[in-house]
Amino acid sequence: MLDACAELVDEVGYDGLTTTLLAERAGVAIGSVYQFFPDKRAIVQALTLRSLEGYLERLGARLADGEGISHWWDAVDAAIDEYIDMHRTVPGFRTLHFGDVVDIHLLDDERDNNDVIVSQLAGLLLERFGDLDPQRLQFVLAIAVEAADALIKLAFRRSSDGDPIVLGEAKALIREYLHHRL
Repeated sequence: MLDACAELVDEVGYDGLTTTLLAERAGVAIGSVYQFFPDKRAIVQALTLRSLEGYLERLGARLADGEGISHWWDAVDAAIDEYIDMHRTVPGFRTLHFGDVVDIHLLDDERDNNDVIVSQLAGLLLERFGDLDPQRLQFVLAIAVEAADALIKLAFRRSSDGDPIVLGEAKALIREYLHHRL
């Protein structure tokens, strides 16, 4: 059902998504959809959580591999690269991102979606590069994630594959900002 949801969200958007369309696309009875999900928001929330888990797995694997990652800014570049790659390759991600299209509190009732992402990224960076101040890292990553998110969305509005000039500028801006703040 989540795969069907991802396809449909890319085709008709969140507003066009219905549980009836989802059931038809997934080849299940509408009752089966409601057995697992009370409404379309819950379905999209599950899809968004799957995307977050996939993102963190991909990034974690790159950091664990260590190839080309000798400093924290290499890890930040990898985080941006994985986010961009998911925009290009993961069904539903370009439309939903990490749920901000639906609700800024989709991932967590207490924090907005980007705060959840910041916490996860900070955890990965602290695990790999323990010499960073955790509070300072959280703060500057919050600024960097908001800026990167906006610029990457701009790049994908300008070109379906992501305008390479805007993406390059986004990476340069974030790296420069973090370099001077951490």
